[in-house]
Amino acid sequence: MTPELAYFLKINVAIALFYAFYRLFFHKDTFFHWRRIALLGFFATSLLYPLLNIQGWIKAHEPMVAMADLYATIILPEQVVTPLQEPAMDWQEVIIQFSKVIYWSGILLLATRFFVQLGSIIRLHLQCSKSTIQGVRVHLLKKETSPFSFFRWIFIHPQSHTESEISEIITHEETHARQYHSVDVLISEAMCIFCWFNPFVWLMKREVRGNLEYMADHRVLETGHDCKSYQYHLLELAHHKAAANLSNSFNVLPLKNRIKMMNKRRTKEIGRTKYLMFLPLAAILMIISNIEMVARTTEKFAKEMMGQVTEEVAMHTEATNIPELPTEKIEGAALPVAKQGKERMETQIKNVPDSVVFQVVEEMPVFPGGVQALMEYLSQNVKYPAEAHAIGAQGRVIVSFTVKKDGSITDTKVERSVNPYLDKEAMRVIAAMPKWKPGKQRGEAVNVKFTVPVVFRLTGPKLPKAEEVRQSDMDEVIVVGHAAKDDSTPEAVSAKGENEDEVFTMVETMPKFPGGQAGLLQYLARSIKYPVIAQKSKEQGKVIIQMVIGKDGSLSNIKVLRSVSPSLDAEAIRVVGNMPKWEPGMQKGQPVSVKYTIPIVFRLQ
Repeated sequence: MTPELAYFLKINVAIALFYAFYRLFFHKDTFFHWRRIALLGFFATSLLYPLLNIQGWIKAHEPMVAMADLYATIILPEQVVTPLQEPAMDWQEVIIQFSKVIYWSGILLLATRFFVQLGSIIRLHLQCSKSTIQGVRVHLLKKETSPFSFFRWIFIHPQSHTESEISEIITHEETHARQYHSVDVLISEAMCIFCWFNPFVWLMKREVRGNLEYMADHRVLETGHDCKSYQYHLLELAHHKAAANLSNSFNVLPLKNRIKMMNKRRTKEIGRTKYLMFLPLAAILMIISNIEMVARTTEKFAKEMMGQVTEEVAMHTEATNIPELPTEKIEGAALPVAKQGKERMETQIKNVPDSVVFQVVEEMPVFPGGVQALMEYLSQNVKYPAEAHAIGAQGRVIVSFTVKKDGSITDTKVERSVNPYLDKEAMRVIAAMPKWKPGKQRGEAVNVKFTVPVVFRLTGPKLPKAEEVRQSDMDEVIVVGHAAKDDSTPEAVSAKGENEDEVFTMVETMPKFPGGQAGLLQYLARSIKYPVIAQKSKEQGKVIIQMVIGKDGSLSNIKVLRSVSPSLDAEAIRVVGNMPKWEPGMQKGQPVSVKYTIPIVFRLQ
């Protein structure tokens, strides 16, 4: 297999994997801009990942080299030296040449169609008269055809539409033009031309075109147009013939999917995090690609060595007029080289110094009792630091350590930090673990680096159901945390306030809003007024407010712990400051002052 063919196959395999990945995780959400970035990223990664060279990193890690050797031994074909024969028809070569003819013929036909469509759009641009409708420069079509756009050119037949319909069309097509959706169309068309035999590239193109229409439809509804009338308008235009396929058409099919997406409830913001899963997938593809290249390099080197040995034997034979050696002896001449390399590798594994630490081995280290026992150990031994709870710190601390040959734990350190108190607690719990079953490489115990995430999560009272509060996403408005109690955590944490009263951060009975959590959520939903200046600036986010609830339930010391913008911060403080008195917190049967934190989410609809 030539390097060019290997590169081409890798591109098509990546496209198939990325399409399956997209359908599994992304195609049902409403993050249209993120979906656009992901789809373009799939095409770019498919083209670039086979070219990225990390062979040096692969060769520096013994497990990767072992995988490359396995690939070269099992997957790559063996080369057999055969004596010269009379010329005969090579059917394999005939099939290869015939496949090339079909492939390039397909490219030629699709490229011709592409340039014909592009030429028709340019011809319409030159022939159509120009006009300004609702402040937008448009091209006036002479026939009753479906509206469309290509880059900044918008084509429309105004006589076929009412004034409100023209407004919808202008908004729709101007969105395509302003956001340069034609770039996505051209990229997907180019990929289909060069990978036309791959069905997944055509499916990916359909997703690209559909997502662009979702973005334009969403913009039309955002500007205040009636959803039902807009959908009926799309249905009326379904029978209209498109003037050009290489464009962003107003009534591109399938309409059913567009209407379903318009009526779909917006996906929660937390769903954006799943787009990060694309990064490890791209990394895995790059590693596999480089393992394949290392395997081919290794095999090429072995063939060259074999060729040199055979050539030396042949030269020696010719010079001394010794009869030709049997094939068995010629093949045997190369065996000591391979045997010597194998013995050297086994010696290296058996005599690994204590300073060498593996990342991946054949048998990874195991906690006594397995993964379930490890989870139980962490849940029983992790103690939530009171200092971290006081400031609302939570998150996932990732700790790495080395499992030695005897199973002991050393070199503990934090790979990802959350908070100094949480980091220290995670380090303490990991360092106190019992001995593990050590990792093994080729039957020998070795030092292995291991990583364990320790999750600290604040928990609070259960939130009311959405139908009881009549407001969506309430789980983002109020989250009240409680630290885990143990012998090292006091029953209540307190500090001196401005009036020399004790201000607690955690008590036996936390303060309660009149009516409970449901009452607080209803109060916030009813009282918050989105500032106009924030709406114009498209400002949104989560403002975290801290306050002190006194012994009599009154609120004081209201301040912003996490800011979003001055206008949103001020509105959050105003709403909290106007709250009625709370039921005070109780400690040992007595009312006390308690420091309390409320996150208030401002989200533009």
